[in-house]
Amino acid sequence: MLGVKEINNYYGKLHVLRDLSIKVGKESVGLFGPNGAGKTTLINAIIGLAKPSSGEITFEDKSLLPLETYQIIRQGIALVPQSRELFPLMSVRGNLESGASYVPGAKEKMAQTMEFIFEIFPVLKDRLNQLAGTLSGGEQRMLAIGRALMATPKLIILDEPSLGLQPSLVAHLFHRLKEIKKGVSILLAEQNVRQSLKAVDRGYVIENGKIVLEDDSKVLTNNEHVKKSYLGL
Repeated sequence: MLGVKEINNYYGKLHVLRDLSIKVGKESVGLFGPNGAGKTTLINAIIGLAKPSSGEITFEDKSLLPLETYQIIRQGIALVPQSRELFPLMSVRGNLESGASYVPGAKEKMAQTMEFIFEIFPVLKDRLNQLAGTLSGGEQRMLAIGRALMATPKLIILDEPSLGLQPSLVAHLFHRLKEIKKGVSILLAEQNVRQSLKAVDRGYVIENGKIVLEDDSKVLTNNEHVKKSYLGL
């Protein structure tokens, strides 16, 4: 589905991504690494906000590099950024509906998709008429994910979804990701490796802009480097 092949990205003279390659099929894939490792830069490259200086990015065998961000989204990729970027003075319903407004075919499936989201995040159904800005941090994160799902994507990219959430909400959120991956592929960029490895099928470890490890989640959980550097074992 998604193929990133040997891309290089620079910020000025700073070489951020170095011959980096990953693949995401019909599965959930984790991207793990410390702050500054290049996770967000990779996401920005995929959605067209940080064009690589070399390499290739394809989605369903079509190059994404010539496309603008809005065109990439219409190919079937949705992003949930770290900052959530909700409309705080708009209701939960309004935020959800906005996710389907500009994607071909999504508006016709709006009611069906919304019911799917309510199955995953029942609290959103109870908050439909509440202003998004008055929700708790965890509820806002759920709403951001729900809004992305309203676009009926084939691939959803989550950038640090656990950021700022208390541990109990983090565990709840990652448990829900198991439900989401039944209907859509997931690329999850996270620092919380312990919880993430319970929710994904495979994972990559990125350090200093390079992929240093790649394996299925069970193998990574038992990898000595991962245990020492990311799991505190």
